[in-house]
Amino acid sequence: MPKTARLTECTQWIDLEFVERERTPREIIEKGIRHHLAELSLSNTVILLEELGVQRSRVAVHNWVQKADLQPADGESPDRVAVDQKAIRINDEQYWLYAAVDPETNRILHLRLFPTYTIPIAREFLTELAEKHDVEDALFLVDDADDLIGGLRRENYSYRVEQHGFRNSVERVFREVERRTSSFSNCFSHVDPPTAETWLQAHAVWWNHA
Repeated sequence: MPKTARLTECTQWIDLEFVERERTPREIIEKGIRHHLAELSLSNTVILLEELGVQRSRVAVHNWVQKADLQPADGESPDRVAVDQKAIRINDEQYWLYAAVDPETNRILHLRLFPTYTIPIAREFLTELAEKHDVEDALFLVDDADDLIGGLRRENYSYRVEQHGFRNSVERVFREVERRTSSFSNCFSHVDPPTAETWLQAHAVWWNHA
């Protein structure tokens, strides 16, 4: 596809209100954000922009993602919700990524990063999920994780322990996160947890619109 055509691609899910303070054209910022979330490291995104005649630093691209403040949209009413948590490294410390996915659409409903995994944290995650989406009558699909099962019981949600089937949707999300973090040497380095979480939520928005 010619570069001029690719530059005219419109991505409605990226809010560029912050661009008024930027000296870079909106279509370049949009393209940089989209390609960094989808497939490119910061360094390779910079190279892509240079090929388009725009010189920007890794820090600039990083700041675009942070300023865009992308988060999965609210207001879904899923019949089933697949939930899981997975260890993820930030610098030299281990954190836990919680995710909820609608297995019918493969859309990420909610995603959060926590310093550990416990029943109270699982309940906090489920409460946030319920504030964003109508999940009161949903059937939750979970593996044998004690924290999530305990949280679901305490919140009085219907659930079913399932290792495969519909729950594969949340596993696909984690595999995609692992694929992308391989660009960062399999972990987030030189960032704090809130910054990593912002990137992960932005990546979830890209996933939902890919």
